[in-house]
Amino acid sequence: MNKQVWIDTDLSAGMKRYTRPGYSDVDDGYAIFQLMHSDAVTIRGISAVFGNTRIDDAYRLCKEMATDFARYEILVYKGAGEAINLEHVVTNDAVEALASALKVEKLTIMAIGPATNVGLLILLYPELASQIEEVVLVAGRRKSTDYFAIGTQGARARDLNFDLDNDAFRVMFEAEVALTLCPFEISSKVWITDNHLEQLSKRSEGSKWIANHSIAWLEQWKQAGADGFNPFDVLASHYLIAPEDIISEPLLARLEIHENDTVPDNDKTVFKNYLLCDDSGVYPVKYCYDVVQGFHEKLIGTFK
Repeated sequence: MNKQVWIDTDLSAGMKRYTRPGYSDVDDGYAIFQLMHSDAVTIRGISAVFGNTRIDDAYRLCKEMATDFARYEILVYKGAGEAINLEHVVTNDAVEALASALKVEKLTIMAIGPATNVGLLILLYPELASQIEEVVLVAGRRKSTDYFAIGTQGARARDLNFDLDNDAFRVMFEAEVALTLCPFEISSKVWITDNHLEQLSKRSEGSKWIANHSIAWLEQWKQAGADGFNPFDVLASHYLIAPEDIISEPLLARLEIHENDTVPDNDKTVFKNYLLCDDSGVYPVKYCYDVVQGFHEKLIGTFK
């Protein structure tokens, strides 16, 4: 059955970082392109959000992908440029467009950046929460000591989508929206290597665009001691088009404060919120944690 999907993303493929040397994540591009060329879904809209890059960059890149690579017209909207401020909640074009779409039909939302736009929607239009079939997110872990290890030299990544807007997750939980999490645990089992980029570069203009933008990103992972990179967000898109390829279980989520695991030599001086999932939490989630045998071939095969 064809799913009606809304994409909310902090697309940053090809962008240099603003706050430190290097390039930003490319995996949003994989996820968007995969859905654009899948017969299993119809994309009802794309909203940009801050996160891996600034909102203006994410919005521009979303429009570029929709213009150059979509098989049908997909409208793109500019969303939140910062986390929810519970003392001053303001709407934006993306929130209003998503609200209008939900008034017409139920939608599945793939939110692969901070969930700020979804949180704002629920705060401003709580009656529309029941119109959300499911929100698929890239966030969470089982224990606070489950580190997001990048390479072999001690680098640890943040649970960025959650870290950048804890309140957005709390809003979704309290509204009892159905949430599916595709955390680092599952993406750490999937790798994109030089060989995969070579295959993608020969498929189409869109897959070639993604492969070219991935070269510098892959090089950064190699410098960290890895042979490839984990395409985090594509696990969320693949779940939408082929859930049989994704292994999951029902768990209960909760928010807890622990020492920040990304701060070197942190001796109980820097703390942060964690999104933890096990059997003792409060909020029910579907937790994706593994892929079926032969997944890499299935994944690359979707980039036609």
